[in-house]
Amino acid sequence: MRRYSDRVFRLAVSVLGKEFVPEAEDIAQEVFLKAFDALSQFRADSQFGTWLYRITFNKAVNLKSRFRYRRPHVGSEALAHVAIDREGPAEQVENSERDEVIAECIAQLPDAYQSALRLHYWMGYGLAEIGEMLEMPENTVKSHLYRSRQLLNSMLRGRGYADE
Repeated sequence: MRRYSDRVFRLAVSVLGKEFVPEAEDIAQEVFLKAFDALSQFRADSQFGTWLYRITFNKAVNLKSRFRYRRPHVGSEALAHVAIDREGPAEQVENSERDEVIAECIAQLPDAYQSALRLHYWMGYGLAEIGEMLEMPENTVKSHLYRSRQLLNSMLRGRGYADE
């Protein structure tokens, strides 16, 4: 559990989004319970970590489909730690709106594209690591990242945001 807990949690966050950290923690716990219960069924066709990541991915996608239309919760402690920028109110509103549009556009991408984007850009994983977690070849990860960027760029242009 010590060896895999961080990666399992990060994979769950990559599927659900940063706004759903408590849910990702719950999934991580469920994954280890399920893995323990199903350990006798592990056939060693793949590495143990890959098997664990697949369980994590499936649980996160299932949970995500159940609360797709639910707004993420942000506690008051998160709002208290928001850095105050030196931007004026207009710039702050503009940046906030842009960030919200980006989050909405990312949420419209296919799950595999969202996961690849979040694992690569937010979590800092390399292509090989992402491929292992999502059980896909490195070149497929590259394709997902390329296509997700293209789709995201197209969606943002459709909403009035030039290449940013």
